[in-house]
Amino acid sequence: MSETFDLVIRGATVVDGTGRPGVTTDVAVRGGLVADVGRVDGVGASEIDADGLVVTPGFVDVHTHYDGQVTWDPLLTPSFWHGVTTAVLGNCGVGFAPVRPDRRDFLVQLMEGVEDIPGTALHEGIRWDWETFPEYLDALEAMPRAIDVGTHVPHGAVRAYVMDERGAANEPATDDDLARIAEIVESSVRAGALGFSTNRLPSHTSRDGRPVPGTFADARELDAIGRAVAAGGGGVVEVVSSEAMGMVRGGWRADVDWATRLSLETGLAVTLCLSQVDNQPEHWREVLGWIHEARAAGANLVPQVAGRPLGLLLGLTTKHQFTGRPGFDEVAHLPLRDRVRALRDPERRARILAESGPSAGLAVYATKLAAKAFPLGDVPDYEPTADTSVAAVAEATGRTIDEVYYDLYLEDDGRRLVLFTLGGYAYRNSDHIREMLADPATVLGLADGGAHVALICDASAYTSMLSYWVRDRTRGARLPLELAVSKMTGAPARLYGLDDRGVVAPGRKADLNVIDLDRLRLHAPEVVNDLPTGASRVVQRADGYVATVVSGEVVARDGEDTGARPGRLVRRGRR
Repeated sequence: MSETFDLVIRGATVVDGTGRPGVTTDVAVRGGLVADVGRVDGVGASEIDADGLVVTPGFVDVHTHYDGQVTWDPLLTPSFWHGVTTAVLGNCGVGFAPVRPDRRDFLVQLMEGVEDIPGTALHEGIRWDWETFPEYLDALEAMPRAIDVGTHVPHGAVRAYVMDERGAANEPATDDDLARIAEIVESSVRAGALGFSTNRLPSHTSRDGRPVPGTFADARELDAIGRAVAAGGGGVVEVVSSEAMGMVRGGWRADVDWATRLSLETGLAVTLCLSQVDNQPEHWREVLGWIHEARAAGANLVPQVAGRPLGLLLGLTTKHQFTGRPGFDEVAHLPLRDRVRALRDPERRARILAESGPSAGLAVYATKLAAKAFPLGDVPDYEPTADTSVAAVAEATGRTIDEVYYDLYLEDDGRRLVLFTLGGYAYRNSDHIREMLADPATVLGLADGGAHVALICDASAYTSMLSYWVRDRTRGARLPLELAVSKMTGAPARLYGLDDRGVVAPGRKADLNVIDLDRLRLHAPEVVNDLPTGASRVVQRADGYVATVVSGEVVARDGEDTGARPGRLVRRGRR
């Protein structure tokens, strides 16, 4: 009698997440695990004919901010639409536990300011069923969901919980403070936290303008926390570094030195968020060299890098520089269709363009740095050429920069978006991103799923890795398929000690993607109003995901939710 399985995927090119080239074979699943990879003679209760398709492990996204959304959305879109089967929350030192009832509003304002998630939506959507961090984990575990989630302990929340207003104001921690902080961190890791996150970027501020609690923490505080993570059973320390404030004025060099010492002392992995910045476009290379020196000495330092330039999406449906000009504000309240009609009126157009807008912020940057702004088409191009920038088009057509922006915003019935590249595009190409991604030390990260929802949608970078970096890039070298897959699966799973996933192999968790690589395509970003209270966010869909499987159950077919809810809370050290 032939062997039976829950699911059999037949004839796929299996790219297993280890970095090895793909092999055409079958994959059998039983009891939520991969049962066999090879010629499968048995039958499956469900079968997928994957001839001509690619099977990969489910993607492990180590840098999301779904800390609020995870309490109301069982799918965690848009990441759900892009093959992510494990999402790590609590990054950048911000999150919602631990929290006293009278400090909930502070944490909401902190998340709103740092990660640009509407506070009204967070207040409406979050179910505050916890105070301590272990209680937060229990609350996450109780909710049915499609994909797995895990979380760091966030520095900002712990500091505010222990030190109250002194912590929020970034005052130095006393010995008693440090003891309590360490106790909370250790107990949180014992309860299943994946690690700890801290923020060193002073521009990351709460809605009231104050930096994230812990931004200026000294080595004594960070050492105490790191040792507490180790005492609790280990995990990852995630660091958002800053050249201006690393280890309080020491810059990246000081942060790397501290991370190296901590890792060597405790055995912890430290992941640092690394990207190119315009005013020091080659500094990332120097930092990466320091990290390699540390790794050669035995430290487990892992840079996470972005898969495309870091940017904002400007337009009538998001944010733009014409807000604040009387001629625009008069019609800003209108539905988009009526607003576009009003803005196309030649007299109103001339009036708005002649008016003065705000003297700071987006209005200034969008005009001054128009060489960094590029229109996104229906098939979005995240490596646009310099001659397509707003500044170049203005010069070529004899229009002002504001005129080009204005006309672009009215395209596609007011839905056209313009990519304003904040960082990672100093040379107007992505050669450095490819170099970072190809480096053996790095993992794909910085996708920020769930954050900056009014202005970005980089959660789709997982689809870009395969559709652009593997298949479509013409401006330079591409990435091998097996390397791209490993950066999204085996490497991040290994970083977080999730040795039950990230690789397609017998005994591993059956988290899988079945992908039509020839058909894989990103849709243009769009704005929807589906957050609690009807607040808006930018999302992005994709074609080409034939099936996404979590713990052996198909959770998505052709990008659509099947209703299956096998997702679980991932607690470190527990399968």
